[in-house]
Amino acid sequence: MAFKDGDFVEIEYTAWRVADNSLAFTTDKKKAEESGIYNKNTKYGPQLVVIGKGNVISGLEKAIREMKVNEVKKIELSPEEAFGERNPDLVRIMSLSDFRRRNIDPYPGMQLEIDGYIATVKSVNSGRVLVDLNHPLAGERLLYEVKVDRLIEGDKEKVDALARSYNIEPKSVELSNGVAKVVIGNDVKKDSEYFVNKALFVRSVLDYISSINKVVIEEEYEREAKEEKDQKILQ
Repeated sequence: MAFKDGDFVEIEYTAWRVADNSLAFTTDKKKAEESGIYNKNTKYGPQLVVIGKGNVISGLEKAIREMKVNEVKKIELSPEEAFGERNPDLVRIMSLSDFRRRNIDPYPGMQLEIDGYIATVKSVNSGRVLVDLNHPLAGERLLYEVKVDRLIEGDKEKVDALARSYNIEPKSVELSNGVAKVVIGNDVKKDSEYFVNKALFVRSVLDYISSINKVVIEEEYEREAKEEKDQKILQ
């Protein structure tokens, strides 16, 4: 049975550039390490897709819609179905001082976010920085191998899956009368990235799960033991 809008599906995938058969990206950590594209900031393993919400590129979502759980499929996507054609207007020259004011020391190959785009630094010279705001895979034909791991059913399981997709590992999730209570344990690092992800998670729950009208987040913080503090100081 084909998946429909609003379905929560977990998938694994690997993508290669058709032009040279090089690995572009993968959800498989071992493959990433073996191919030399491993990124410590990337979350590997099954990825959550909410059908119809634009979580993945259009060509991949179109293929997933017609798949079944445990099915594996290979599909070749044109640039239009993947990350679009390259736009020369998205290649810009910026002042090096603009980066220095933000405590960034740019170098060729660096990727960072600029105006909502993933920008790649192409060159740095004479106080000028050439940046490309096109997606790194814009203009590429891609070959995907995708597997549908499971269909997530049940609102509690959906809330838990959304939390994990934002790198929040909930200690517990409880639903009652349209209210989702999510407990975030002390073991979850409460840094600036966490607070951004928490806001995105709450918005996603309210946008994607119609039966939930309110989200309550309960956060746990514990005083660090003196022995642990002393050990960190020594390190």
